[in-house]
Amino acid sequence: MAFTSTCTCFIFAILLFLSSMQSEAHLYSKFYDHTCPKALSTIRTATRRAISRERRMAASLIRLHFHDCFVQGCDASILLDDAPSILSEKNSRINENSIRGYDVIDVVKAQVESICPGIVSCADIVAVAARDASVAVGGPTWTVKLGRRDSTTANVNIVENNLPTAKDPLEKLIKLFHDKGLSKRDMVALSGSHTIGQARCETFRDRIHNNTSEIDADFARTRKRKCSLDTDSNENLAPLDLVTPNSFDNNYFKNLIKKKGLIESDQILFSGGSTDSIVWEYSKRPSTFEADFAAAMVRMGDIDPITGFKGQIRKRCNVVNY
Repeated sequence: MAFTSTCTCFIFAILLFLSSMQSEAHLYSKFYDHTCPKALSTIRTATRRAISRERRMAASLIRLHFHDCFVQGCDASILLDDAPSILSEKNSRINENSIRGYDVIDVVKAQVESICPGIVSCADIVAVAARDASVAVGGPTWTVKLGRRDSTTANVNIVENNLPTAKDPLEKLIKLFHDKGLSKRDMVALSGSHTIGQARCETFRDRIHNNTSEIDADFARTRKRKCSLDTDSNENLAPLDLVTPNSFDNNYFKNLIKKKGLIESDQILFSGGSTDSIVWEYSKRPSTFEADFAAAMVRMGDIDPITGFKGQIRKRCNVVNY
């Protein structure tokens, strides 16, 4: 009887310890130093190779991380394909025909799996690839905290309510970021990633054809050449930054001051509202912008990660392990 009591107490103590470990699990930059020491260099090499083939991919990988973290947290849920128990976030109105880079993450994951099977999560790969993408096009670097695990679910139903859209007013944008623990300054800094990448005609058609007072006339005229009122031009692309579309710099903010923001939700950041002063500051101080962008990316990476013994380490990023 005493043995049984002692055994029970021991098992309870172990369970309590494991529970404590799970509740106290946190992200830190050296998470893979012993279990997969070549993980970060492998991700960096594969990411740079993808961007060297297509410069636009840098913007896509940063955007992929953002769209992942804002829905269920930074858990790689955006990578999951449709399955009997999963409705993919990829197919939401906001993500479909907009989010790219899935194939790059698949390639990176396969390479990491070949050296460290079952160790590095897809969520961490997405976070590291975003940092490496920034550096590859001249942007800032930052220390990525690691130890995220992958979700076993996706939530297409909350995508629309969690992610900003091209036509959102300023106060809604501020609230969306606030709800994720990000400040107004974080929001403007993260929006600065639009200094690289391209947008589809469908997302800026109304602005260039109808918004005569809040857009530079010459800029609108230039954009209309490949974005007519005809929906056949929906998929035509235009650089978000007409000046240096392939380099990470602060021209995005200079463009906003000149009313040359391509998308409404970009220009709204400099339209007489509470974020004007931040845009003005970043347009004059590129080093401040880059420092704030890096810090905001770290904070974004902290949004509701899965850690400890929850979730899983997917073998392939687009499907759950069974």
